Amino acid sequence: MTTQPKTTLLIIRHGETVWNAEQRFQGHEDSPLNETGRRQVAALGKRMKNMKFDGMISSDLGRTRETAAIITNFTGHSVELDSRLRERNYGVLEGLTVDEIMQEHSDVLDQLKKGDPDYLPPEGETHRQHYRRNIAFFEEVLQQRCETTIAVVAHGGVLDSIFRYISGLSLAHPRCFIAANASLTIVSHGIFYSTPRWVLETWCETGHLDGIAN
Repeated sequence: MTTQPKTTLLIIRHGETVWNAEQRFQGHEDSPLNETGRRQVAALGKRMKNMKFDGMISSDLGRTRETAAIITNFTGHSVELDSRLRERNYGVLEGLTVDEIMQEHSDVLDQLKKGDPDYLPPEGETHRQHYRRNIAFFEEVLQQRCETTIAVVAHGGVLDSIFRYISGLSLAHPRCFIAANASLTIVSHGIFYSTPRWVLETWCETGHLDGIAN
């Protein structure tokens, strides 16, 4: 760890939604938090009430705005919105389950499974486009909010982007982690191991969800 000044991001994945529970692709489309999701986020809000941070920035999609609103009921922060924090746009797949996609868009699903970061789903965006959009946000925060602690309410795909950015994992490499709903990830930039770098301090931690009924 370091005693030097650092910039810290508290990255929150939104609570469980109706479509999460139904295993539907969400992307830029939306569904509200379900009752489990609201309980999850309230538990996280209670935890964050005792954490010091300077501001909150959220994806502008409905499920993240709803998550941010519940948390700020406990912390009292205002919320800024930034569209660069949106999930990847999956185009024609959004709102469909895997079974429905296999029936209607099996060719698109087959292409996605190949992991080509430059594959463009119809009406959607590539993995590389999504990654660059997300990382532009993180790099701007480092430049403009240096030495602050900012809460960021986002999506599983955004967590994938920051993980790859920090670790140097190729966009072509399959995702190698689980991003739980209402989890808390802490990443910091500062002097670590004698050089300036981003580090993961906590990854998708969910201790606050102990005892939350499904």
